[in-house]
Amino acid sequence: MRPTGQKADEGHGMTPKSDVDRSSEHEEVTPLELLFDLVFAFAVSQLSHHLSAHLSWQSAAETVVMLLAVLTVWSYTSWAATMVRADQSKTRWMMLAVMLFGLFMNAAIPGAFKTSAWEFVVPLLLIQLGRTVWTIVTAPDAMYREHYFRVLGWLVATTPLWIVGASTDPSTSLAWWGLAAGIDLVGTWLAHPVPGRRLHSERIVFNASHMLERCRLFLLIALGETVLMTGTAIADAPMNLLTVITGCFALAGTVALWSLTFGRSIYLTARHLEVTSDPVRISRHAVNAVMVMVAGLIAVAVANEEVISHPRADASAGLSLLLAGGPLLFLVAQGWFLCAVPNVRSHFHAISVATLVLVGLVTLVVPPYAALIVAGAVLSTLAIFEPDPNEDVASNESTEHTNHHHR
Repeated sequence: MRPTGQKADEGHGMTPKSDVDRSSEHEEVTPLELLFDLVFAFAVSQLSHHLSAHLSWQSAAETVVMLLAVLTVWSYTSWAATMVRADQSKTRWMMLAVMLFGLFMNAAIPGAFKTSAWEFVVPLLLIQLGRTVWTIVTAPDAMYREHYFRVLGWLVATTPLWIVGASTDPSTSLAWWGLAAGIDLVGTWLAHPVPGRRLHSERIVFNASHMLERCRLFLLIALGETVLMTGTAIADAPMNLLTVITGCFALAGTVALWSLTFGRSIYLTARHLEVTSDPVRISRHAVNAVMVMVAGLIAVAVANEEVISHPRADASAGLSLLLAGGPLLFLVAQGWFLCAVPNVRSHFHAISVATLVLVGLVTLVVPPYAALIVAGAVLSTLAIFEPDPNEDVASNESTEHTNHHHR
């Protein structure tokens, strides 16, 4: 990356002049980045099995807190490896260090709220603080360095909360870690502002095309975990008609979510990327959406396994939330991204969300196997009838033209 030469924060009174064309350059994901993702594929698997093994509200809250921590590590590291190219030697060494500590952090997930709190927290803090210092030192210009000093301030502020949570008994550690993860999430969503300083990212050089590809690959990891848990459940269940039916509809739902991930939204995002002057903003919003979408896919994976393993169990609110709430989270996050970034406001996601709410109500009163059939059929229908992205673009351009005419 080339230096912008100017700062882009409040208080400086200037906007950087950058060649933002690099935001749409094709920079292939390196083999090391793919290997790096495998460490976090392990994390997604660990989190899915943690929720599946202890299906309760407490376990769900623990899973969310650990998922936020894991995704923060993944996203901040992937961002740094996009800003300071991943094919540079210094970036490769940083990623290898994060992989090493991340492997032990992710291995501690099953016992993080029991006997392995320190095994989870120590690698987490070493990664977050150490990588941020590395980013400050290697940042391509003064604007990025100043921004990462603010990031470091936010991370230092939450460090005591992680430490206190690891020091207390498991019954209270969730509250401390939940607060820390929540503050870290707010920092991520707001781009780590401090009084008098806030990131203004327009015309800042950043390879958004590469970062968006990293996000898509991580969504593939989460979809892969859904397939893996479905296949494992089928292998462990008696091979009868009910197993075949539930397995087919579980896979159909997963394929539908894959189609919704890599169909219309990819086209609309690519079109926006060609004209945007703010590649940082589109990348930030993509990371924020991915966090919610991955949470939804983990819920789907656990629901599929639970239904295939116990197809005739009693209906429950928890299972309904997983079956309908997982896809609901996924589509809400995707719809928000399309509205916030390409500025596409179609009725498709609103109709999909309303439909999934009805699915959730239906699954409260039918056996699990029937609930999975309904959920899989609805998701497949939504994927089949997903609108043509050209219609969204035409509708959006017509709206903008009308608004301009009235002004």
